[in-house]
Amino acid sequence: MSVASDLEDLLARIAAFDGAINAFVDVDVDNARVAAAAADVTVQEPRSAVDGLTIAIKANIQQRGRVADAASSILAGHVSALDATCVARLRTGGAVVVGTTNMDEFGMGSSTERSVHGATKNPWDIARAAGGSSGGAAAAVAAGFVAAALGTDTGGSVRQPAAFCGVVGFKPTYGRISRRGVVAFASSLDQVGIIAADVDTVARIADVVCGADDGDATTVDNPLPRLLDDGSGIAGLRIGVPRALLKDGIDDDILAAVASACARYEAEGAVIVDVELPAVEHAVSAYYVIATAEASSNLSRYDGVRFGPRGTDVTSLSSLYERTRAAFGPEVRRRILLGTFVLSHGYYESYLRQAQRVRRAIADGFTAAFADCDVILVPTTPTTAFRLGEKTTDPLSMYLADLFTVPASLAGLPAISVPVGMSSASSASSEPLPIGLQLIGRAYDEGTLFRAARPIFSRLKAPFPPTTGAQP
Repeated sequence: MSVASDLEDLLARIAAFDGAINAFVDVDVDNARVAAAAADVTVQEPRSAVDGLTIAIKANIQQRGRVADAASSILAGHVSALDATCVARLRTGGAVVVGTTNMDEFGMGSSTERSVHGATKNPWDIARAAGGSSGGAAAAVAAGFVAAALGTDTGGSVRQPAAFCGVVGFKPTYGRISRRGVVAFASSLDQVGIIAADVDTVARIADVVCGADDGDATTVDNPLPRLLDDGSGIAGLRIGVPRALLKDGIDDDILAAVASACARYEAEGAVIVDVELPAVEHAVSAYYVIATAEASSNLSRYDGVRFGPRGTDVTSLSSLYERTRAAFGPEVRRRILLGTFVLSHGYYESYLRQAQRVRRAIADGFTAAFADCDVILVPTTPTTAFRLGEKTTDPLSMYLADLFTVPASLAGLPAISVPVGMSSASSASSEPLPIGLQLIGRAYDEGTLFRAARPIFSRLKAPFPPTTGAQP
């Protein structure tokens, strides 16, 4: 079949079933058809590894001529003037950009329930969260609407929804992918990440979007190692397991999946090594100080003067700010207030400075651990996908769900979540749900990370939502 024909099938699939999932906030039908037709012309001589690949883009990544509102009413109707660098590279490589996916407002959330467009549902069970903040991207891939998607990952926002939806989620070393054209949340943590149904599709996209960018001073000019399978296997690879972190609060099925992955590694000649990451227990606390401080600074521009809707009935500068910033949702306001507090005089040293010290200790802990191993294996999430509404009134419980994803973000290390199987049916879930495990690698050593990911990867195929009565 041609790319254009495949695209029409996907567009029909989206039209028929996305109403139940709410993965997309915008489907760019006309431009996608033009790109698909061009890909059919170059099929004999592909322009890149992504020529003809269908891809969706998270709503905080700019696409020229399309609305990029970061799922916030404060950016309602904002039309991008340019493509983000990562999107421009995909288009140049011949990718077919299908549309824009839902997310938590400004990337602040772990369930894609905090969106002006409504919640995204998990394709495995529409009563459950797709994860967040890139939940729309993960759900679109899991539902078979697109082959892959770009999301953003600040503290796990690509890896966690990938685990919940049974797909692969990858964030590279900080600086590998340009952030130019990405709506900022926390600049020292924000990264563009890749979601796909399998490891090799992620590798193909990474080959295209990674690389230095003159428009982003945080990018690095460091050659990307080979990510596609070269057949070298994993014999002799040392897999570090921080067993002290595998304790109460983690589902038994996920602990069993870790044990099963270790057995699989040993069967293929890898060596399992116990490692220590003592500072990681403070990672969530440090993350939510640093990330909120940076969010407070970044989102200060939405004041009705520089950005944001400007009311006509304001009587003073303070009322202008108040009316404009009331457009932020409750979670964004909560984080702005917390960030402003930790940045304020008298509290900076006690909170932000201390959090930065913890961040340094976490990075040093990883360096020490990598003296004894090549990659580190941990769960991606403590539990499988939780029910919609289950954690929205308990922000702390939602934050603690990031326990295993935040450390790699604070250290700027590459990490990948891969589906490894399904949970057993239990009282918590009448149907099995996907389980994802995470591998963390040394900085700029994504090649070893991908070698380690393939042996434990299991391709999972989600059913359509039961309310549709359809099968894939």
